[in-house]
Amino acid sequence: MRILVTGATGYIGGAVVDALKRAGHQVLGLARSDEARSKLTAKGVQAVQGDLKDPAGLAAAVKDVDAVLWTATSNDKDVDAPAVAAVLGALQGTNKTFLYTSGVWVHGHTQGVANEDAPLNSTPIVAWRPAVEQRALNTPGVRGIVIRPGVVYGNGTGIPAMLTGSVKDSGSVTYVGTGENHWAVVFVDDLADLYVRALEKAPAGTVLLATQGPGVKVKDAAQAASEGAGVAGKTTAWPLEEARKQFGPFADALALDQRFTSEKAEKLLGWAPKGPSLLEELRSGSYARR
Repeated sequence: MRILVTGATGYIGGAVVDALKRAGHQVLGLARSDEARSKLTAKGVQAVQGDLKDPAGLAAAVKDVDAVLWTATSNDKDVDAPAVAAVLGALQGTNKTFLYTSGVWVHGHTQGVANEDAPLNSTPIVAWRPAVEQRALNTPGVRGIVIRPGVVYGNGTGIPAMLTGSVKDSGSVTYVGTGENHWAVVFVDDLADLYVRALEKAPAGTVLLATQGPGVKVKDAAQAASEGAGVAGKTTAWPLEEARKQFGPFADALALDQRFTSEKAEKLLGWAPKGPSLLEELRSGSYARR
């Protein structure tokens, strides 16, 4: 299958590109800059010039592909929504695949273990995403699929790196809120495997949560990060009201209490995450001080 990946040099997109190539697909990557083009070329991926701020150019770029895997985001509804709409407009009536990356934050606090059918109560920073999900799922003549990843971890980067990175500033691992809340998480390579499975086998209209295990208590993640950073036991709670002054609505997302089941992906697609746990990665894996 000939597949265009947006965000192909990003954290999720880069892993998805590698997984698609291993599965034998012909992969094209959207590239906004010369640097991105060079990165893709070095991986043996055909670079396609494009920018989320140029919807017409994006629409033209998808004409000759069988599927679009959307992993890019500007985190700005005024950029992302028109870009997605333009691509879906170009794909309308072709029965081609459009897989959209959303996220678990659209669920807000879960108050227990939730699944894909749980009501959405988006935290403000992603309040615009459910409407984009619906457009992806309901554009006529498009095989729309939505994946909602948890907090992605692995390779020493992503949101968990904020925990270990905070040691440089304060000598301890700082976390937002009380730490009693849970993060729903997913290992980056396992997430990429789910994208391939969804592309190849998921029915049109499928929504999938991508999380591993029952969720990780943030206080436990901070403790593991402190051990990995060589400051074992030194953790500091950052009151949400104070964190908002620096992070704005991102702070509220970090303070969400979320637990999910990914039983749907496991049963429908045979997804079986194999990666190390977040606590292992923080304590002695890719985030740990070498």
